[in-house]
Formats: sequence, structure tokens, C-alpha cells
Amino acid sequence: MRRRDFIQAITGSAVVWPLAGRAQQSAMPVIGYLYAGSPESSTQRVAAFRKGLNEAGYREGENVAIEFRWANDQTDRLPELAADLIHRRVAVIATPGSTPASLAAKAATTTIPIVFGIGSDPVQEGLVASLARPGGNVTGVAWQSGELGAKRLALLHELLPKAMRVVLLVNPNNPLTAPIVADVQTAAPSVGVQIEVMTATNNREIDSAFAGLAQKRIDALLVGADALFHGRRIQIALLAVHYGVIAIYSNRDFVEAGGLISYGPDTVNMIRQAGVYTGRILKGERPAELPVQQSSKFELVINAQAASILDLAVPPTLLARADEVIE
Repeated sequence: MRRRDFIQAITGSAVVWPLAGRAQQSAMPVIGYLYAGSPESSTQRVAAFRKGLNEAGYREGENVAIEFRWANDQTDRLPELAADLIHRRVAVIATPGSTPASLAAKAATTTIPIVFGIGSDPVQEGLVASLARPGGNVTGVAWQSGELGAKRLALLHELLPKAMRVVLLVNPNNPLTAPIVADVQTAAPSVGVQIEVMTATNNREIDSAFAGLAQKRIDALLVGADALFHGRRIQIALLAVHYGVIAIYSNRDFVEAGGLISYGPDTVNMIRQAGVYTGRILKGERPAELPVQQSSKFELVINAQAASILDLAVPPTLLARADEVIE
């Protein structure tokens, strides 16, 4: 090959390959990840979502990209963030662990597939037509954590048989609040306790709520399932220990953060399933034909160290039934 022909060939290839690379990069599907909370509080759940994607054959940065949008507990920003993802022309919008984000995504588009992960009934929320045949562009996983208030109240009664005054802490901005309150108040007479509802919508109000609990001399606290509270789980667990409050939580993340006891679904595994569904949709399956996955496993987790700090003797029968006792 003559020198001039060789240089032209090299020059031509230098032009063609970057263009091909850019074309390949632009063809990579993009997932929009929309959440009401913050990235700092969601590392474990994001890891679970990525694991599900991997199981479906997708690895971030290799054959799929993820655009994250965080509302940082400002749920009024969710419609704007959902619109931004639509403008970005994402292939799928995933909203694992956030009912407000799921509703905002559904309101924003009827064409882009949506994979939710919520702790309530998606049919009642208006996300899908039915669990078996969702219809439309939405499907996902549901773990119905908000409907376990009665079970958690019964566990509190077993832990503290003489308890009379129980406070239920909820976020009034959460659409799950009304059914959570109704569930607990309906169950209260069966265990002989009185329920008082307290609310909090931010860090300062959480601090104030616990300061108020100390003055009220309550017997126990039930923390409602909520993305805000999950994101502030370390703060809440530390406040409970500081004020000597016996509290039960909606999932194990609180207990791992230093809380006393939790009862709820394996939300990390459910979010992994949301990742699997997202991958299946990227491969061409339709949301309308993917039945909503429901939680089938509920776990009781107890923190023995927290019990010791609170000078609380956990009944042996409760310890024996626990799925895990954190020492």
C-alpha cells in the first residue's frame, strides 16, 4: 500500500469509528429512575434494582444507562422530575419504593412503560386495572406494607402486654396515611390500647414529635410505612433510643439502623424484582401483560442490642419466632 493511501485509510477509520461509537452509545436504552427520597438513603435499594437488571441481562454502563431523579422528600417536585425524564426520552421509568413517584409517572405518560414498587394496593391507587392483567403501560411489584399496622400493633402488645397508650407516627403528605391510620385504629380495641396519631413531614418535625413523645409518657410507638421515614431511619432510631421509646417499624432497614423491632415484607427483594421486570420490558415484553408481583414473605427482625439499651426484656416466644435477631 502506498504511503498516501495508507494515511487516507487511517484517517478515514479515525473518522468512522468515533461516529460508530457515538451511534452505539446513543442506541443504549436509558432507564429513568424516579424516587421521592434522596440518594443517600437509597443505596441498598438502588443496588437491589441493579441486581435485578443484571439478572435480566443488563449492566449499567455496558448495555443500559440509568438517569436518576431524586425529589429529596419534596413530593411536589415529582411531576416536574417525571416530565424531565419523558423529555429525556427514556425507554422505561422505574419508581421502586415510592407511591407518589409512581402516581406522578403515570399521570405524566400513557406510552412510556412504568415499573413501580409500592407498599399499597396498586388497583386502589389507580395504577393498574387488575393485578393479573395490569393493562396500559404500568406494572410492577407491591408489598402492601401499609396494611400491616394491625399485625405490628399485635406484636407491640406481645412485647408490652400492659401497654395502654400507643402513638402512631405518620406523614400526612403520604397517600397511604389514611389507610394506615384506619388499619391501626380498627385493630386497637382488640389489644386494649388507645391510639394517638402524630404527624411529621421533615427532619425538624420528626425531632419535635419525639420531644413531644417524651412529655406524653406514652407506652410505645408505631412508625408508619413512609419513604420520608425510611430516609430518616437513622435519625428516628437514634431518637427512639435517646428518649427511651419502645418502637416498631415497617421494615428491617430501621432495625439495622439501630431500631428495636420491625415486621414487614422483604422490600429489597421486591425492588430486585422490579429491576428484573424493567429488564424484561427492555427486551420487548409489554407491561400490560406482566402481572403485578406481590410480596409473599414477611419478616420479623429484632435488635437485641437496642433492647438491652432500652432495658427491655423481649419475650422468649417472640425471639423464637424472629426471622433474625441482630446481636
